[in-house]
Amino acid sequence: MSKPGKFSRVATWYDKIAAFNIETLFVKKRLPGPRRTVYVNESLPEDYYDKKGRIKKEHVFTSNQVITSKYNVVTFLPRNLLEQFRRVANVFFLGIAILQFFNKFSTISPGLVILPLLIVLGITAIKDAYEDIKRHQSDSRVNHGTVRVLAGGDWTNTNITGDKSRDLTHHVNRYLVPERFRKTKAPAPLAEKVEGKESAPVSPVLPPPDIEFDDGTDQPHHRLHLFGHHAHTNPHWKKALWEDVRVGDFVKILDNESLPADILICATSEDENVAFVETKNLDGETNLKSRNAVPTLTHLGTAKACAESKFTVDLDRPDNNMFRLNSTIRADGEQAPADIQMTLLRGTVLRNTGWVIGLVLFTGEDTKIVQNSGGTPSKRSKVERQMNPQVFINLLILACMAVACAIADSVLEHQKYPQGAPWLYGDNQSDDNPSINGLVTWAFALITFQNIVPISLYISIEFVRTCQAAFIYFDYEIWYPKTNQATLARSWNLSDDLGQIEYIFSDKTGTLTQNAMIFRQCSIGGKVYVGDIEEAPPAVSQAAISTDDQAASASVEGSSATATEPTPASGKAVETHFHCEPLEQDIAAALQSSSTSGNAAHARALNGFFSVLALCHTVLTSIDRDTGKIEYKAQSPDEAALVRAAADVGYVFRGRDREVLTLQTPLSTGPDDVERYELLNILEFTSARKRMSVVLRKLDDADGRLFLLTKGADNVIFERLRKSGDEGLRELTEMHLSEFANGGLRTLTLAYKVINEDEYAAWSERYHEATVALDNREARIELVSDELEHDLRLLGATAIEDSLQDGVPETIADLKRAGIKVWVATGDKLETAIAIGHSTNLIGRESNIIVIRGGNNHSRPVYQQMLHAVEEFFPESGILDESEPFVKELKLASVSSRDDNALRRIETGISSIVGPNNGDRPGGFVLVIDGTALDYASTALGDEEHKSLLLRLAMLCEGVICCRVSPLQKALVVRLVKDGLGAMTLAIGDGANDVSMIQAADVGVGISGEEGLQAVNSSDYAIAQFRFLKRLLFVHGHWSYARNGNMILNFFYKNIVCIGVLWWFQIYCGWSSNYVFEYTYLLFWNSFWTIAPVIAIGLFDRLIDADVLMAIPELYRYGREGKWFGLKWFTVYMFDGVYQSAVIFFLILYGYFSPTSRADGYDQYLLEFSTTMVFSAVIVANLFNGLNTNVWTGWVFFAVFIGIILLWLYTVVYNAISPGWFVTLVYGNNIYLFRSALFWLSLPITVCVSLAPRYIAKAWKFGFAPDDIDILRYIRKVDPGRDLRSMHYEEGIGLKAMKRPVEGDDTLSKRTSRSSYNSMAAGPSRPGLHSAVDIRSASRTDMSTGIRSVHRGFDFATEEGGVAMSRMQSHLSERRTSSRNLTEFARTAGRHKSGKKSADGKRSSDGPHHGFSIRRGLRKLRPTSGSENPS
Repeated sequence: MSKPGKFSRVATWYDKIAAFNIETLFVKKRLPGPRRTVYVNESLPEDYYDKKGRIKKEHVFTSNQVITSKYNVVTFLPRNLLEQFRRVANVFFLGIAILQFFNKFSTISPGLVILPLLIVLGITAIKDAYEDIKRHQSDSRVNHGTVRVLAGGDWTNTNITGDKSRDLTHHVNRYLVPERFRKTKAPAPLAEKVEGKESAPVSPVLPPPDIEFDDGTDQPHHRLHLFGHHAHTNPHWKKALWEDVRVGDFVKILDNESLPADILICATSEDENVAFVETKNLDGETNLKSRNAVPTLTHLGTAKACAESKFTVDLDRPDNNMFRLNSTIRADGEQAPADIQMTLLRGTVLRNTGWVIGLVLFTGEDTKIVQNSGGTPSKRSKVERQMNPQVFINLLILACMAVACAIADSVLEHQKYPQGAPWLYGDNQSDDNPSINGLVTWAFALITFQNIVPISLYISIEFVRTCQAAFIYFDYEIWYPKTNQATLARSWNLSDDLGQIEYIFSDKTGTLTQNAMIFRQCSIGGKVYVGDIEEAPPAVSQAAISTDDQAASASVEGSSATATEPTPASGKAVETHFHCEPLEQDIAAALQSSSTSGNAAHARALNGFFSVLALCHTVLTSIDRDTGKIEYKAQSPDEAALVRAAADVGYVFRGRDREVLTLQTPLSTGPDDVERYELLNILEFTSARKRMSVVLRKLDDADGRLFLLTKGADNVIFERLRKSGDEGLRELTEMHLSEFANGGLRTLTLAYKVINEDEYAAWSERYHEATVALDNREARIELVSDELEHDLRLLGATAIEDSLQDGVPETIADLKRAGIKVWVATGDKLETAIAIGHSTNLIGRESNIIVIRGGNNHSRPVYQQMLHAVEEFFPESGILDESEPFVKELKLASVSSRDDNALRRIETGISSIVGPNNGDRPGGFVLVIDGTALDYASTALGDEEHKSLLLRLAMLCEGVICCRVSPLQKALVVRLVKDGLGAMTLAIGDGANDVSMIQAADVGVGISGEEGLQAVNSSDYAIAQFRFLKRLLFVHGHWSYARNGNMILNFFYKNIVCIGVLWWFQIYCGWSSNYVFEYTYLLFWNSFWTIAPVIAIGLFDRLIDADVLMAIPELYRYGREGKWFGLKWFTVYMFDGVYQSAVIFFLILYGYFSPTSRADGYDQYLLEFSTTMVFSAVIVANLFNGLNTNVWTGWVFFAVFIGIILLWLYTVVYNAISPGWFVTLVYGNNIYLFRSALFWLSLPITVCVSLAPRYIAKAWKFGFAPDDIDILRYIRKVDPGRDLRSMHYEEGIGLKAMKRPVEGDDTLSKRTSRSSYNSMAAGPSRPGLHSAVDIRSASRTDMSTGIRSVHRGFDFATEEGGVAMSRMQSHLSERRTSSRNLTEFARTAGRHKSGKKSADGKRSSDGPHHGFSIRRGLRKLRPTSGSENPS
């Protein structure tokens, strides 16, 4: 029992050493420090200073310099050496070199002995320094961005900031680059003036181009003197580098500029000091967020006001919570609160806002985005980690060999010395006797057999990996011509890891999607319209729509109703417009229709549908001063796409004047002929309501009727439709929604109702009471809103495409075929994540979606949700049987859930519409989990049971989508899988919010996208498109792993052949550790004789061609399962080397021990037959390496035979050198060696006998047990033109074994991935395809509520409870409060009724040109009794 314990302790000790993290010695995370106070124009308190008058460290703020590099000038040498000496072999080489510095053990000059180690360390250090210089240069580009900072006047920032770091690039440029070649930064262009301010007139003394004034003065104030002009004394904005921004600085940010730090908003250019910011770089959400300035600081709208201000800001200590920042502003003895809604964070981009002036609160490492990132890790490839134990095994073998020689030599000396052995004469000294000589022999044996761990192996690996990085860079297939960007390997030592990836973690925004919403299809009145996206506007459109890739906008000509060509802007996205010929025809027909015509109902549906799109939103408009067009400014990209689509078909939203909305319709005869609506209420969208409604009164109309326009989730809208509605329309719409969802489109359902005046008056009173309630205000508002949103009339549904990057669905489908699990981690909400899962093929048409959410007190605990999911969908998995507490807790959870299940169903507003066979869909399972549940399950509790259950549940699913996750949670998810499963992970993203995830994964891939270079700067590989990941893994990863693994194994093998021959000689030399070869042959063994073939394997070998690997992703499993490198193959190659060394040594030895073949009759000399052994060993090793090479090119032929040729030439020349030049022991050996029959007979015999076992094994495998690669190689050989992709999918030849095996019994296999392979083989789904699909496909089970529903693609991204919406609601509330005289309201309503009705009680006609209006279209739906309730 003790032995296993000792072994376990040794294993634990080794694991601790192997897991030692170098970063802990050099990267110490800066402590957040105490709570801070930022002083503006105030002196620092006395307690900030120590006794010597210096600022205390805790009050010195960090600089705004952000560094992602690993080294600086001070840490480069120690950190790099420590990283390199993590290799066991390097420690061994250093020990051997030190040993030979002692004269007793010296073989050659000690300097020459240590030279190879210095070369290895030097080459690796140069490579690491080059990689890190690139990182420094990338950091420099970020840190040298410019921003406007307050300067001049009496302004002084009294807050203290620490010094910046001098990076490696600075020193390289300073000391190594000649001055004439150094790059100089061009002066920045003159900043754009604030709107409404005119540029200063030309004067003899102009301000520098980095100076900007906004105080209204005509000319900047200068003081002239003898030597020029004095600095500007008026307060102004001066451009400064990002890295020079300090805490306490005032900065001015213009529209579309990035935020350099976390700032407090003081004032903005917009009404009521609102600012809009894009946060996709932080949370992945594409909709804009609204922020507002601190009310007490809104007067700070100019540089002069900022310079004269005086206040302090109290703050919490820096933390990584991106949703919380509390502060207090103290000014003039008063206090005012501020929170995250009044803050702009670093990494965000200002949108739709002219300018913002703010105060810097946190800089550099204290900012939220950097707090969510980690230090740059030192990554080692899996092959290198696996190689360390192999090196350790070889060192153990070496130690055993040395000990055996020492013991045997000492025993022999003890036996022979008393017998007077002549070679032991004088062996009775204190330092020379049989006992001490055993130790000396042990040391000599370490030197003799040191090549068992070749130092040249590491040089070769570095060289090969450098070349592989170059192959990736020069691969035209993964070069992006649009940006002229090649795929760049930023870390050269991870190429083989690309061939072993098991899990991929991907960001969504910018990585899978293009951040562009496109209106693709719609269903109106039961008819589907599929749009053609055009770059030019359609003829019927009244709008010339232009989309800005940064701010969603649409434009219409301000002076004409005719279509005009938009003016393209440089740097903007391609302009897209919705165009559908059948829709245009139907609209044209509707224009001519009457209330009695056959298409009147559809005409009303068309009008109502696009009127809802054009009116039910919160989009703002502005006039472009250059083009005169209307620009749509929307917080939500979905709303922008909907309003643009309505404008494309003629329903142009022309803006709002306070509460009056203006709509231009196809019937409008000019820009002044518009419909006007009064906005009465906005029932805003929330994730719980899943709908948005507006209450409008149509102005300039005969009756001024009230309308409720609604858009939202299909199930929410369907439950609120009128009971006597058209069931056929509902069924058709449901079918269309399912088709849209299966195509990966985001859907919304539209409806409306006409509201009775009396009904609205009573409801408005209740709604007002709810809005001013002090208790449960939100709940009461939602309850009252729900009262109005009933008896709706269905209009149709929209389908928007969140445009994917090119090739994303095909790439993900192929990654899944390769057996790689794809997890998507995004900050978007659940519905958006599911929609993207569909469009990217992560969720199939017949997939079952398991939703696990962390919620409120009314939902199940996360742990119970996971247990229920396992019990319901994977009962045969055995997970619940492994732990009895699991089952007990599950039973308790089941009992409690039955008691309150009905209550939960009522609260969610969703009814179960899927049959009892939910979960039996053939498409497998996809797990969707939100950030709250993830935090509970994997991080907050730290409970191994929760982590284990989450991992096991995830492993049973085809894919996992993590939504609403923070940047730090992304990294934790990666570590959860990486550490919990020991799997190879790859993370890919394009934004700053992906940095921590990229750094946590084994391989990090950054995409050079719209979100900046932060992800690329922290990545190991930089690509331009997600689709390039396929070739990077399937081709370069596959080849690199196979090449490197094969090369390392052959390297170990060829050295075992050499060491084996030396070892067998010890039997005949008294175990004295002497060399059997002449020493130079041993010296050049790894330098000239055998180095070329293994290098050729690493550079030119390939198992199969690239097009085959791309066509058949299933071949990737060989790398994913580690087929080409490991202890198994290491052992096989070691036995090969031992066997061949024995054949070479003993056959030649016993051949030469026969009667001499010399003409003079003398016996053979040692170096005569040992040289024959050298020839045989070199030929055997090189040919064996060639035998293990799969493709023989010209370079492989050259590499295999160059060493043999060099050996012959060297032997001929070296043996001919006379003692007059220098003394050698082999002078004249040519005469005896090449004239000996034994020499010429030994070579073919030993070569054939040595290679026979491996040759026979390979031939047998290829002929009788071929794998898929063998079959495909044979097919490619005999039929090069055959389409292997179609052969695989249509004929299934040779690839049946490639289908990914699923653990567990047959029942579980059927449940987890039944026909998922077939659904993937069918190819990715395409938006816009109409196919007869099961309406119950892609079912969804919400484990938090127990509700099952059909996923029909609902998704709508908008800010909930934002500042802009709050302001709008406040305006409406103030208006209601000022006109709440109910009597006056009733009198006004009565005047409307009495003045606008004819004698028979019916409303009067509106004229012929209004036949296509909501009012006319709905006339016959109203009862003649005057009641406004719809029938």
